Amino acid sequence: MNLPTSLLVVAGLIAIATPAKAAAPESKSQITVLYDAFGSDPSMTKDWGFSALVEVAGKRILFDTGNNAEIFAANVKAKGIDLKTLDFVVLSHRHSDHMAGLNHVLSVNPAVKIYAPQEGFGIYGSSLPSAFYRKDESLPAEMRYYGGAPPQVMKFGAAWQNANFELVDKTTEIAPGITLLALVSDVAGTRELKELSLAINTPEGVVLLVGCSHPGIEKIVEAAAAINPRIHLIAGGLHLVVAPDDVIARVVATLKDKFQVEWVAPGHCTGEPMFAALKKAFGDRYLYAGLGTTLPLAAAGSDVRRGERPVLQQDDLTTYRRLASREDPFGILRARSMSAKASKF
Repeated sequence: MNLPTSLLVVAGLIAIATPAKAAAPESKSQITVLYDAFGSDPSMTKDWGFSALVEVAGKRILFDTGNNAEIFAANVKAKGIDLKTLDFVVLSHRHSDHMAGLNHVLSVNPAVKIYAPQEGFGIYGSSLPSAFYRKDESLPAEMRYYGGAPPQVMKFGAAWQNANFELVDKTTEIAPGITLLALVSDVAGTRELKELSLAINTPEGVVLLVGCSHPGIEKIVEAAAAINPRIHLIAGGLHLVVAPDDVIARVVATLKDKFQVEWVAPGHCTGEPMFAALKKAFGDRYLYAGLGTTLPLAAAGSDVRRGERPVLQQDDLTTYRRLASREDPFGILRARSMSAKASKF
């Protein structure tokens, strides 16, 4: 069976730069989308959120865990994935539509290492020196924290108390050729939100997997380009679901012209208008990445499709708007508030 030329190009996307003889024959190089709000796999349930399994260089990496533990578990089962054999998990950021399925992961593999952003008072656990707060020695002991004798380091609990978290506060190579990019959002609604992106350096360039791109996809790609200026593939959420056309046009031009990204496989919060703009700009180098899709980074077993119209159901949009109202990650509430104030004048 002859594969299209474009698939032959994709075949080597994630072949890590090691001698061919070192790779096990059964080793896979692929990304499988386990959670998203669009797709056509009848065995899987669409819901707003993101998760993907990355199999590369003998590693099995679960990137994010979706919005609902039961849906995540069902989708994992539908794809026949064994979570017991994961090498590690990456949680890109603290929003619930990227981490709610962690309960299921831990029920199956309680000791798995989990990389997550380090935050001062983070849901993944944290610590601060007790010197962070002002003290007043004139108060009686019963009015002072810890009776006036606090521990040198104050430790704060995690939502998953016994989980094996390794918190990341700066860009870190966690395995040969596999790097977590640690950036911070400076966007209204998510300012100071820390986010991790996964950058895999391959002979063809960097394969970049992003969760929500809250710090800005342009900044994330710039950080990836510091590892290798050749950006071979970007997959995941680009956080442009409510972006106006001028912003979409600017980002598309930046990815295509400035960074000369070779392939894109957008999903999650990228947004329908951005799907359309990327498809138009990248043509055959736009890879469909709906729920259940496997992006084969080897020639066999490909089911990559291009040019299909992703559809977000109204229920999915309602779910995400409900989530958005908790922290306003897209700045929707802030914009409405400013508009309402302006209308009074």
